[in-house]
Amino acid sequence: MSNAADDFSLLVGPDVPTRDYAAGAIIFREGERGNEFFVIKRGKVHISTGIRLLETLGENEIFGEMALIDDSPRSATVVADTDVTVAPITEKQYLFLVRHTPYFALKVTRVLAERLRAQDKAI
Repeated sequence: MSNAADDFSLLVGPDVPTRDYAAGAIIFREGERGNEFFVIKRGKVHISTGIRLLETLGENEIFGEMALIDDSPRSATVVADTDVTVAPITEKQYLFLVRHTPYFALKVTRVLAERLRAQDKAI
């Protein structure tokens, strides 16, 4: 989904803590509280709500960012399509990035806008 300008690979360097999930694992469920978002370092995930597939994401893309922006429960469920490695980004890290690299906030906003437009077209 994201284009080269919105690549988040700089957030997944070699010293960044990561989590691994096996194919089929649920990373988080719709309705859960969230205090971090994720950058995909390796693999693919799909995002769904109910039985509706919203999107499939791959390396250097982000998901779960809405939970940090509006402090609401997760709006969708995310499942690993393949074995996947993700880098969690906490609210503290997010605020640091926004404060010190304003372009980062623009990149996240662009991702949100792209997803909203895609969902509008799907309706």
